[in-house]
Amino acid sequence: MYNLPNILTISRIVVIPVIFLSIYIHSTLWSILAGVLFVIASITDYLDGYLARARNQNSILGRLLDPIADKLLVVSALLIVVANNLVDPLSYIPVIIIMCREVLVSGLREFLSEFHVGMPVTRLAKWKTGFQMTAISMILLQNLPLIGMPVGVLGEWLLWVAGILTFVTGYQYFEKCLDYVCTVEHNKKNPVREVEKEVKKIAAKVKESVESAVAKKAAKRNRKPQTAAVDGNTKKVSKPATKSVKRRKTTRSRSKTKTTAPKTKAAAASATSESATDTK
Repeated sequence: MYNLPNILTISRIVVIPVIFLSIYIHSTLWSILAGVLFVIASITDYLDGYLARARNQNSILGRLLDPIADKLLVVSALLIVVANNLVDPLSYIPVIIIMCREVLVSGLREFLSEFHVGMPVTRLAKWKTGFQMTAISMILLQNLPLIGMPVGVLGEWLLWVAGILTFVTGYQYFEKCLDYVCTVEHNKKNPVREVEKEVKKIAAKVKESVESAVAKKAAKRNRKPQTAAVDGNTKKVSKPATKSVKRRKTTRSRSKTKTTAPKTKAAAASATSESATDTK
């Protein structure tokens, strides 16, 4: 859990209160410090994902905290920009769009998580995050002597670009969620599909019962030889052995009958010869 990518993610959350203090501490040095900390935090947003993939250190804690840290960092920085009047009042429009989009996407993901449906980040959303971080960094660092106001104006224009991309990605996410809700409602109202589902369930049950019956028959055919108790000692007797015993018994009985038959014939012959001598 406490690997380097997760530590970088947690550091973005920890640095937020320090950046937020620039609202109350009105000094050039503190505003420059807030801008530098925001730039460092924005860089860690890229590094934690790269290190997690490179070192194979993906974790559940990182997946949980990474989007939360990004949203907290961006929203707190936008509040600082508005509170310190670092942009023109007309530029409050993209600020409001960005904040509303973050709330909308969070609500959509929470709703879809109940149905175990994910909402992956699109490539356009990644570009949007890059424009947001760059614009806010330029606006916060416009008080540096070497940079000056032109950088702040450029950051304000990039903030408008980020606001447009934010609106587009938010609409895309909302459209996907709405399509999913419509398909679910359509399936509920369509009785044919419900019947198909029931038929599939019955077919699956029948298939399981047939497979179990076949397995039982195969087990009966391949079952172990029975045991028979002889003189208190158990001996294994198989069916082929009993058949061979029966055959031996029948052959012995036949041989006995064949041997007794000649004896009886000889005895009869001797008896007849003795009776003939007596008569003489």
